[in-house]
Amino acid sequence: MDMNKNTTALQQKMNSGFDKSSTADEVLHGLDLSGRLAVVTGGYSGLGLETTRALVRAGAQVVVTARRPEVAREALMDVQNVEVDELDLADLSSVRAFAERFLASERSIDMLILNAGIMACPETRVGPGWEAQFATNHLGHFALTNLLWPALISEGGARVVSLSSTGHHFSPIRWHDMHFEQGYEKFPAYGQSKTAVSLFTVELDRLGKQHGVRAFAVHPGGIITPLQRHMPKEEMVALGWIDEAGNVANPAFKSPEQGAATQVWAATSPKLEGMGGVYCEDCDISEVAPEGGAFYGVKPYAIDPEQATRLWALSAELTHTNIPVDGQK
Repeated sequence: MDMNKNTTALQQKMNSGFDKSSTADEVLHGLDLSGRLAVVTGGYSGLGLETTRALVRAGAQVVVTARRPEVAREALMDVQNVEVDELDLADLSSVRAFAERFLASERSIDMLILNAGIMACPETRVGPGWEAQFATNHLGHFALTNLLWPALISEGGARVVSLSSTGHHFSPIRWHDMHFEQGYEKFPAYGQSKTAVSLFTVELDRLGKQHGVRAFAVHPGGIITPLQRHMPKEEMVALGWIDEAGNVANPAFKSPEQGAATQVWAATSPKLEGMGGVYCEDCDISEVAPEGGAFYGVKPYAIDPEQATRLWALSAELTHTNIPVDGQK
């Protein structure tokens, strides 16, 4: 109980100087990222593309991972200081192969931005029958982070930023039926995967801070990007996200440049030095969601340290990956 209170106590706004209207470029203004390397999963589409562009403009070198490298190279044709490598988060052999290639380069990672993901897809099974949203959004990134561990700690540490979502309000971890074998529902499945992302952040920060690795979960805001590719147009119209012509209809939605801002802020802000294990939104640390139906802030179950430890152990067992602890694997 005390650990829980300590975790929720960290979720306090810090008056970062930015807000929901800030863009990635505004967040990075005045920062020189020359000589720093970022790995951005899915950094060639939607928020990932804006994140890559902003980091490069600030001087960083960026490695973009892509399930479709040829599409990524075309999207990034006009961006300097970027390299593209193949990675399919739903395929652990692909994750291992990428990690091996990267570690062979003997480079250190300053920022690992776990941006790629899928949302509200039809029922899909990957690997040994895992539900695809949980497998892609959480397990693939979990394995990737663990496999890249030597590069994260080699120069005294790094920041790991994981894209969660206010969608985590849809579902806590369904310990009784994590892979929806008793009946699939796309939005609870998406919600569970984003709760998992937040819990991953809590435990990664606990394990990593002694090595200088700090972790942050980010809700980027509502943005129309290719993330919604599995949702029919009529469904998004009914939700009030877009109009019949396909234009953004929700005034609360952000532009992609604004949507990329919080993950860039979490990856670079000097104000976050010595901090971690928190859920962020609108370029600030988020507050704990109030009880009831309010759809903002972070749910206590998504930052619960006991659930975070339990999920880490299960994820390590499922993926056969884990960071070294006290010299042991």
